[in-house]
Amino acid sequence: MFGTKRADTATAIALLCAVLLTAVFIVAGATGAIKPARADAYMERLFAAEHVHTIDIVIDDWDAFIAAAPTETYTPCDLVIDGERIRGVGLRAKGNNSLGHMAERGLSRYSLKVEFDHYERGLTYYGLDKLSLDAAFQDNSYLKTYLAYDMMRHMGVPAPATSFTWVTVNGEPWGLFLAVEDPEDAYTERLWGAGHGALYKPDYRSLEDENADVALRYTDDDPASYPGIFDRARVALDPDAEGRLIEALRLLAAGDRASIERSVDVDLVLRYFAVQTFVANLDGYLGSTGHNYLLYEEDGRIAMLPWDYNLAFGTYALGRRELPDDAGTYVNLPIDEPAAPEVLAERPLFTNLMAHAEYRDRYHAHLDEFVAGYVESGLLSERVATAVELIAPYVAEDPTAFCTYGEFLTGASTIEAFCQLRGQSVREQLAGGIPATWEGQAAAPASLVDASSIALEDLGELADLDATAETGERDGT
Repeated sequence: MFGTKRADTATAIALLCAVLLTAVFIVAGATGAIKPARADAYMERLFAAEHVHTIDIVIDDWDAFIAAAPTETYTPCDLVIDGERIRGVGLRAKGNNSLGHMAERGLSRYSLKVEFDHYERGLTYYGLDKLSLDAAFQDNSYLKTYLAYDMMRHMGVPAPATSFTWVTVNGEPWGLFLAVEDPEDAYTERLWGAGHGALYKPDYRSLEDENADVALRYTDDDPASYPGIFDRARVALDPDAEGRLIEALRLLAAGDRASIERSVDVDLVLRYFAVQTFVANLDGYLGSTGHNYLLYEEDGRIAMLPWDYNLAFGTYALGRRELPDDAGTYVNLPIDEPAAPEVLAERPLFTNLMAHAEYRDRYHAHLDEFVAGYVESGLLSERVATAVELIAPYVAEDPTAFCTYGEFLTGASTIEAFCQLRGQSVREQLAGGIPATWEGQAAAPASLVDASSIALEDLGELADLDATAETGERDGT
């Protein structure tokens, strides 16, 4: 009996201690004294911005991988990230028309896609399930995507994490790439938590198709009418996801303020469009292709998020006979008509919002906020200078670069100059000194900001690929 009482007493004391200890941990966790385990610990590793990271691709037959790259077929390999080996991941080349341009010229510096859990379910890099390695295709500055995402984050728009990364293959130098967090489960949970909504990366079937779904135009209530969206889901969809999105598109098409408020995260979308317009990205939703964006839906409301900026800052026009390729056109791109009228007529997420003076004024306010806070404040110059100082030694040694080191320096200075001039034009358009429409600018050409001091070609063009193909390397200054 005495032993039983002692045991009961000991059990009670142990239970009390456990309860108290649990309470201590809860309080400590709430106050930040103890940080709970996080699924996005990769942010503090691969995406720490203070230094250039290293990734070694350990693969059995790299030549065979390059030969098969245009098929975008996954191949098993190991990755050694900053000295830590992750075994059995999937690797493939990525890109749209860039794959064709590379193969056509016999070049091998493909952008790459890494899927950690392709062969082993549940395998991640500290929570990261998928990763892109951007090759700076048509980007002599190495900064287009890096800056565009930074600008979006500055304006409170969720954007993929990035970091500069020195890539080697079986220990041999391959080049400087931009590591980009791929928009799948890890990205979605990092930004919205475990109870997140649906995420899509809409894309066209072919440019000859109407692609009304990618343009976010409501056609009917049949999910089969929206393959460019639903076939491009980036996370598992719940049974009601398709219906919610179609209803959001129907309300967006209605166009009245009440319907838009029910179907669109208005402020977030207006912030996105402020930056999207500033960077003059014609290879996006406000261009003829209408793609290169992420679409997030939660509780029946949609938001547009950033993706793919290698042809931003006016450079989509290079080599296209139907578009002017002078820098002045894109430095002065009209903020109220940031695309051709026939394109805007098919882009309801922009035009239906801009039809309301309240939303247009808020869009203008966000443009003003961005120009003041990112360009005029000196933050842009700081970002460019810091990035150039960080990556310059790696660009100088990049064995597969599409440009020379001197062309890189010119590209970096050109992208900053473009943004400074673009900031001047946007500021004048907001103040009324420069018309904010195509018709107005055509009637007042003397009012436009002079951009003759810069050339878009210095930011990167297909001719650089031809030069690389001819010489094999782009050494020198």
